[in-house]
Amino acid sequence: MNESNRQKKVAQIIQEDFAELFRKQASESKQSFLVSVSDVKVTPDLSIAKIYLSIFPPEYRKDIMKEILANKAQYRNFIGQKMGKQVRIIPELNFYLDTTLDDVEKIEKELKGQGDNPVL
Repeated sequence: MNESNRQKKVAQIIQEDFAELFRKQASESKQSFLVSVSDVKVTPDLSIAKIYLSIFPPEYRKDIMKEILANKAQYRNFIGQKMGKQVRIIPELNFYLDTTLDDVEKIEKELKGQGDNPVL
């Protein structure tokens, strides 16, 4: 099913606002990490936003995801203030860890013969 222009617009706003927020949080942190918003999918009724995050380095993923999930209410509040004029209801936010880059890296290693795949 194709996304409507409205879904794409809302997803884009959410993606840009969270990218900016996470960049700011990372720069204020004492640890050096990167949280990027790799994708945002919004349901047709705009009630749920699925936000996919890439977190580097990998050893911080668990803690950062735990913190993000614990602060879902504040994040929804934040996005509500940013887009309150554009939508009637603020979508519920669901955060997911996006590991596609890991998969790509693993495949590239395997193809170069650096992995631990016995077949190659």
